[in-house]
Amino acid sequence: METFLGIDYPTWWFLVVGALFSGYAILDGFDLGAGAWHLFFRKEESRRIALNAVGPVWDGNEVWLVIGGGALFAGFPILYASMFSALYIPFMLFLFVLILRAVSIEFRSKEPMFWWRQMWDITYSVSSTLMALLLGVVVGNLLKGVELGPNHDFLGHWTDFLNPYSIMVGLTTVALFMMHGALYLAMKTEGRLFTKVNVLLKNAIIFFIVSYGMVTLYTLIYLPHLTDDLHRNAALFVVPVLAFLSIANIPRLVSKGKYVQAFLFSSLTISFLLILVAVELYPVLVISTVDPAYSITVYNAASSQKSLGIMLLMTVIGAPLVIAYTIFVYRTFWGKVKMDETSY
Repeated sequence: METFLGIDYPTWWFLVVGALFSGYAILDGFDLGAGAWHLFFRKEESRRIALNAVGPVWDGNEVWLVIGGGALFAGFPILYASMFSALYIPFMLFLFVLILRAVSIEFRSKEPMFWWRQMWDITYSVSSTLMALLLGVVVGNLLKGVELGPNHDFLGHWTDFLNPYSIMVGLTTVALFMMHGALYLAMKTEGRLFTKVNVLLKNAIIFFIVSYGMVTLYTLIYLPHLTDDLHRNAALFVVPVLAFLSIANIPRLVSKGKYVQAFLFSSLTISFLLILVAVELYPVLVISTVDPAYSITVYNAASSQKSLGIMLLMTVIGAPLVIAYTIFVYRTFWGKVKMDETSY
């Protein structure tokens, strides 16, 4: 098996896909979180400011989702096929509300009628919340395991994705993104709206810490296999420790009014939690609850060595361009939101 810097190609591609989805979770996470808070703002001006805080960047953030989905299909086609078979309903619902969210952002301010704007405000907030929930449900099912049989065929029922653990992970994801989004809005607003956001932020921190604690406790009791790698390699405990320290640092920074630093630690929290998911699963991608021999791994699901090598080369060339574009956009629209004739 071919390697690059001592790491085999399937593992490299596992890291690439993970990095892409981490980037999406961090960037679109605050968009979704801000959208989830949208109906908590009563005044028209407050809603417009909150919408314009994400307006210049939301569609660019979703580029990371498109690239991540393409990388997943190119690198692990077997995983792509089996995962969509097992989780077809949440994925289709996700795409549906993704479209609704985009439409609501663009249509909301096209007409001045109250009922029109209220309708799209509700659509925007509900779709943002559902997107976060469904992303968590998918992650929860991957951690819990799926009924995969020989040839990685899905043997379960189409409602199996609705289980207590996946719903708990989904709610935790909503809480995490709401905290992340409130931090972003705190950086982008001022005056009375900033005061309102600050109150919502403190509630979001409590919501996330409680839900994350419940998911952690459930995992340790009912899914002990996820900690096997941590027991075998004590050095890996650095990941949950860093995640805990990152979470603990957020309320400390918020209490001092350091919202930019708190947002950075919120981003790190998302990264550490996804790294923890990768550590708990690797080299498995999807656990088979029927027989571990039927599980999908980075090796039995990967494309050919030549394909992975070529795509890694393309990633080395393309990744700096995407990162540079992202940095440019955020530097351009940095600072507090100012309303003008081009605003939503």
